[in-house]
Amino acid sequence: MAESSSAAQALRGLIFNIQKFSTNDGPGVRTTVFFKGCPLRCRWCANPESQSFAPEVLYQAKTGKSETTGTWRTIDEVLAVCLQDLPFYEESGGGVTLSGGEVLSQPDFAVALLQALHENGIHTAIETSGFAQPAVFQQVAPLAGLLLFDMKHWDSERHLGGTGVTNELPLANMRAAIAGGLDVLPRIPIIPGFNDTIDDAHGFARRLHEAGARRCQLLPFHPYGENKYQELGRPYEYTSQKALRPEALQPLIQVLQEEGIDAFL
Repeated sequence: MAESSSAAQALRGLIFNIQKFSTNDGPGVRTTVFFKGCPLRCRWCANPESQSFAPEVLYQAKTGKSETTGTWRTIDEVLAVCLQDLPFYEESGGGVTLSGGEVLSQPDFAVALLQALHENGIHTAIETSGFAQPAVFQQVAPLAGLLLFDMKHWDSERHLGGTGVTNELPLANMRAAIAGGLDVLPRIPIIPGFNDTIDDAHGFARRLHEAGARRCQLLPFHPYGENKYQELGRPYEYTSQKALRPEALQPLIQVLQEEGIDAFL
């Protein structure tokens, strides 16, 4: 095991979960490291505990139990957990994915962790909204073997209404990443009443072409985070919304494919 440098050892990252045996955050079997803190406020966020840049308390009223989410960890502490499943990464072509929250909001820790993972021969991926200043994006993104780049909406005003920020900065960073030869997979969470129409599919196709992307993955909405909103004492706007079945996304996939985008679930 390659140890991190003394400078990296002094770094601390705010992490709210490390999930093993993940199969939805990149190729193969992966460990996903969830960074806490995000500049977006997506109304459908499945991990509301990821948004704040400070530890929080989740309170389970039914049991009277509470737990703190968000722990300051060193590079070596996170690396030790990731290395536990090295044989599974090697057998499956997997690795480690940094997710969030927003990884780019803790760039120094992300860079040091990515470098430590590379030194141990581990494939890396980042799941990101791309919402960061270009200098920060260029500091972190090239170190990842794969960028899972979330696209929330093709229209800037609708993006603002759904997430609290506009989409110009993410789109500019996506263009730069693709132009720079990075491996980028745009991923679109399909949210009922927000970005789920045929017109939206055409709009996404235009933005993808403008960014130089030729493929994308659609992610059907699910209400998995509902209980966490209750435990944080926050309202959840999608309480009555059922999960989308994959077949409901087929018309959108067809439009994207007709417009030259390799769209898939």
